[in-house]
Amino acid sequence: THPVTMTHADVEPAERQRIGLTDGLVRLSVGLEDAADLIDALREALDAP
Repeated sequence: THPVTMTHADVEPAERQRIGLTDGLVRLSVGLEDAADLIDALREALDAP
C-alpha cells in the first residue's frame, strides 16, 4: 500500500514528515513465505517493464 494516500491520507503533511512517513514510502505485506522466494518475486516485479 501507499500509506500517504491510503492509511494516513487524513494526516497533515507536517505531521507525516515529523513521523518519517514520506511520499515515497511503500508498505509491503509479505506473509510467511520463504524469504528467498519473496526476494525473487520482488526483484521480478521491480524489473518488469
